[in-house]
Amino acid sequence: MKFEELNLNPFILKAIDDLGFVEPTEIQKQIIPIIQANKNVVGKSQTGSGKSHSFLLPLLNQVDPSNQETQIVITTPSRELAEQLYQVATQLVTYSPDEIRISNFVGGTDKQRQINKLSQQQSHVVIGTPGRILDLVNEQVLKIHTTKAFVVDEADMTLDMGFLHDVDQIAGRMPKHLQMLVFSATIPQKLQPFLKKYMENPEIINLEPKQIVAASISNYLLATKSGNKMDVLDRALSIGQPYFTLIFANTKQKVDEIAHELRGRNYEVAVLHGDIPARERKRIMRRVHNMDFQYMVATDLAARGIDIEGVSHVINYEIPKDTEFFVHRIGRTGRKNLPGTAITLYGPDELESVEALEKVGIKFQPVVMKDGGFVETDDRRNREKRNSKNAAEVDPRIKGMVNKAKKKVKPGYKRRLNEQIKRQVRKNKGSDGNRKKR
Repeated sequence: MKFEELNLNPFILKAIDDLGFVEPTEIQKQIIPIIQANKNVVGKSQTGSGKSHSFLLPLLNQVDPSNQETQIVITTPSRELAEQLYQVATQLVTYSPDEIRISNFVGGTDKQRQINKLSQQQSHVVIGTPGRILDLVNEQVLKIHTTKAFVVDEADMTLDMGFLHDVDQIAGRMPKHLQMLVFSATIPQKLQPFLKKYMENPEIINLEPKQIVAASISNYLLATKSGNKMDVLDRALSIGQPYFTLIFANTKQKVDEIAHELRGRNYEVAVLHGDIPARERKRIMRRVHNMDFQYMVATDLAARGIDIEGVSHVINYEIPKDTEFFVHRIGRTGRKNLPGTAITLYGPDELESVEALEKVGIKFQPVVMKDGGFVETDDRRNREKRNSKNAAEVDPRIKGMVNKAKKKVKPGYKRRLNEQIKRQVRKNKGSDGNRKKR
């Protein structure tokens, strides 16, 4: 199946082409025709499963720019998710011959400015957090009684964060005959009354993505631990002989920071993000094709429409929130069955993001940098289990001493005991390290 077979408007097909999408993903093949048939949907999917385009494509396709009323409302439980959906939606309507107005309404932003804007003109598409959207509805400036489709994204998270009441209030102000799309990683019991209240015979779709990393790609996971991430990146770039390396970050600001730092370390670096003017962008791409650069730092949306031959390495300096973006990033290398290397850097605070990717089918090979190369290492979870086991495997004599210490003992005895236990644990860890080497 091709996107052209999905009856999408030419301007949307052009935006898809810019993104470098060749054909719909499995999720998109499942969900787009159902939405186009105007059916209600409950989609079970992990956060970041790549579902965003599955509902944005068909919904934006049906927006009527000549109708000045609000037509689509999308709620998400966090500002970050709302911003992400807003950016994706904005890109998809770039080539619309008539303006499609999309607004992002979240807490922590200028509410009065939003009120003034809505007082003059309604948005065709509203994306935002439930609290702020409900505030604007209660102020009687956001008119949602004309809504045709309502999307509740990350419904279980919305429930957990206490926002479902607000979503209920929003849905209650919408037309009775409304297309509702609810996406959730799980369908908890407490969500059932809401679904029954607003959805009649919904299509239940399990949106488990089939994430396929090409066999020609070595998909490495590199822990930065508590070290300087730029130092780790610098060292990773010095390994091997990369033909061309794409370095991805999530924001324009971070792209500029990375490029500035790398230039300070004597790297010739190209930069690509949404603030680069079209003329400058063409000039940069001309120089890239002429091999004036060996490295490019880019954001997802800026890099999606470009085609660079011979990308040998992709480095995720930051992990994207949407798996779809992650898969498209690493898919820039390993093309035409040529070998490619994808490296994802992660610090202690990004462990949850790594685990979220693994939950939806991404398989990593953990590595360390050693002797001028990447060396495969044990899975971090096995290592953690083994370390905790070693900590627990204390000599039986020490166990007896622990029991004895519970009774009244001489001054200094507990201190010496603690030192001996620590020595024993270190000894166990050292022995395990020697076994690994052998």
